Amino acid sequence: MSAALPTLRQLKFLVALADHGTFSRAAEAAFVTQPTLSAGIKELEGVLGAMLVERGARGATLTPAGEAAVARARIVLTETEDLVHAARAAGEPLSGAFRLGVIPTIAPFLLPRVLPSIRKAFPDLELFLREDLTHRLIEALKDRRLDAALIALPYDATSIETEALAADEFLFAADSQHPLAGDEHLKPDDLKGESLLLLEDGHCLRDHALAVCAAGQGEAEAARSDFAATSLHTLVQMVKSGLGATLLPKLALDAGLADRLDLSIRPFDPPVAGREIGIAWRKGSARADEARALGQAVKEGLAS
Repeated sequence: MSAALPTLRQLKFLVALADHGTFSRAAEAAFVTQPTLSAGIKELEGVLGAMLVERGARGATLTPAGEAAVARARIVLTETEDLVHAARAAGEPLSGAFRLGVIPTIAPFLLPRVLPSIRKAFPDLELFLREDLTHRLIEALKDRRLDAALIALPYDATSIETEALAADEFLFAADSQHPLAGDEHLKPDDLKGESLLLLEDGHCLRDHALAVCAAGQGEAEAARSDFAATSLHTLVQMVKSGLGATLLPKLALDAGLADRLDLSIRPFDPPVAGREIGIAWRKGSARADEARALGQAVKEGLAS
């Protein structure tokens, strides 16, 4: 006689409790009453033969067995979702919910440009967007909380596959009085000793800009450490105020980032390839083909 197995409903209750900390909030998130959720977790403890939750006046605390069960429950639930998505995608790709991450230096400039064509190409697609820094999006991919992410390449991460979609050139930006503002043949070497303003640590765009600064210098010494911006919109305002110069991605400038700011925007000669826009997904994901298809739609949207 085979042993009883947990139900998906019981696993969902346990994960909800882990995510929300109290039975009342977990029940609300799971759209059930608190007694129903509590009974479901009691049943799960009976099936597994272990206490998973310590119940107290201040809420619920997972036991070590509960922590281990939650980790495995997340995998089971995601694998079940993958099974459903794979079956549906076999007949109708990119339909239903798809969780897409996008980094902040891409999202506001790329999405308005490509989303209309994506909606037209995949009318049954329900896209859930999350904007965050690259390392957190990669972790969400690994944890199966995202199906794919639009990031800047190169980016090395284990268990993640990527596909390049489009090159994004870097341009030099400064106020009109800057010594390099009128240079028609700007080269990376010209940046040596310049006080470049960059995004704060954690933004991959900062790393890509530093790589350009380092070209021909042996090390990236051009970035200022006393000024750092949290967004490209803040960065261009700092440049406009005369605090220094910066490097900006062409994608953002084409979307109007520096319009009406009276900045001097100069290309490098020859052009500097600052980064590539790419799509990333978890290796072995049941939605890998859909991620590629979505990436192709983004690529076509950028080319139009």
